[in-house]
Amino acid sequence: MKGRCKLNDQKNSPSPIYHQLEEEIKGAIQSLELVPGEMIPSEKEYTEKYGISRMTVRQAISNLVNGGYLYRQRGKGTFVAEQKSEPPLQGLTNFTEDMISRGLKPSTQVISFTEVKADHELAAKLEVEAGTAIFELERVRLADRLPMAYEKLYIPKDHALDLTEEIAVSAIHDYVEKKFGLKIQHGRQVIEAAIAQKKEAEMLGVAEGSPVLLIERRSTLETNQPLAVVKSVYRADRYTFKINLERLS
Repeated sequence: MKGRCKLNDQKNSPSPIYHQLEEEIKGAIQSLELVPGEMIPSEKEYTEKYGISRMTVRQAISNLVNGGYLYRQRGKGTFVAEQKSEPPLQGLTNFTEDMISRGLKPSTQVISFTEVKADHELAAKLEVEAGTAIFELERVRLADRLPMAYEKLYIPKDHALDLTEEIAVSAIHDYVEKKFGLKIQHGRQVIEAAIAQKKEAEMLGVAEGSPVLLIERRSTLETNQPLAVVKSVYRADRYTFKINLERLS
């Protein structure tokens, strides 16, 4: 590899060279110059390209491996990892909005769509009588055609009388707001770490026992009436959450 690149013009920068190389590789990943599954150049190639030591290159790559940007395969090389989606914990958004905001194309595969009777647990969460008719929607949510989450959504039939499987492919909350004029005001979300059970693993395309995030969300209308409960299982290797914290006075 010939020529000197911008790292060589920043050797007097207060930022360490290994950090500059990390940012250079991150930029290539984010711009899709390097794509998931692609092998990155060798340590020797980076050393020759930027005129830096092999130890510096190794440190930069190790940091990117630890950060989830790259992964190593023994005897083969270092490759670009699938990048995680990082939705903020603040604000009430849906899966479709989260994926679009990250430049990913969301889609949905409906597994089943049935009418069931609310058991005591669901009835309590939806604040309806046990035995109330509710829709149960089982689906897989995808981003750029890759499985991201397996979920079950429960919504009282009274809130979505003409809901169909075809409509269920889209964002249910958007449909309810536009069709019935209901306003979703807020939600409550609980997140737990777990491992994938057999069916969850099959739906998400991972090995049974893989790490997952269990997320249960209850959305509530401006009348304080619960609208729906969604129980989701997210792939932990493709999904993470971030939150901005402020020090309390």
